[in-house]
Amino acid sequence: MNRTENPTPTIQVIERMFSLIDVLARHPDPVSLKVLSEQTGLHPSTAHRILNDLAVGRFVDRPEAGSYRLGMRLLELGNLVKARLDVREAAIGPMRELHRLTQQPVNLSVRQGDEIVYIERTYSERSGMQVVRAVGGRAPLHLTSVGKLFLAHDDPQRVRAYATRTGLAGHTRNSLTELATLEREIARVQSSGVARDNEELELGVRCMAAGIYDDQGKLVAGLSISAPADRLEESWLERLRTTASEISLKLGHQPA
Repeated sequence: MNRTENPTPTIQVIERMFSLIDVLARHPDPVSLKVLSEQTGLHPSTAHRILNDLAVGRFVDRPEAGSYRLGMRLLELGNLVKARLDVREAAIGPMRELHRLTQQPVNLSVRQGDEIVYIERTYSERSGMQVVRAVGGRAPLHLTSVGKLFLAHDDPQRVRAYATRTGLAGHTRNSLTELATLEREIARVQSSGVARDNEELELGVRCMAAGIYDDQGKLVAGLSISAPADRLEESWLERLRTTASEISLKLGHQPA
């Protein structure tokens, strides 16, 4: 391989980065710069520069000077991908059945930082509701039913920190933009085990949500029904709970 130090095209840098990660993945113990250079064919200075950039992003750790191993960021991302794939696979069948019964959009969402991300949806034109946030869309935690589920699993200090970071910006006149109001709402969620969005994200749209839990009892996703404000039926709530529990069981959750 060419060991010249000329400016490297972006794609080539990415290829070299992947080659370093691949070598690190083959070694259970920290790997020296010398070995990494030899096994990738990269000049030591090139390998060192790329490894430093990877370390900044926590994709690589340096347990001691001159040695490297895969970083925790890769574990975090891997667990996130695994959780999403497992949840989606377990949820899609029950979601379709719930949609068949309600004829309204059924959404599967996960938390990412201060937002929820929609990762699956069952939907038909017959619902009479335009879907604004498609799969991959994001929304603030405090404005969504699923987001409130996740906030209800945070301790009060984390909720206050979230409020400080986000400013609890609102989207509609119904949005909860005061910490005290949000805390009361979270207390209701903790008491009932379900959460609601009363036209707080979009006027004319109401939602109800129940949590999905993994084999460790951790809240990993939320299942929600969205409907025009005047069509959301309370009779759907028990079926929503049952469907969320069914998905949780598929993930290995054992109810207390």
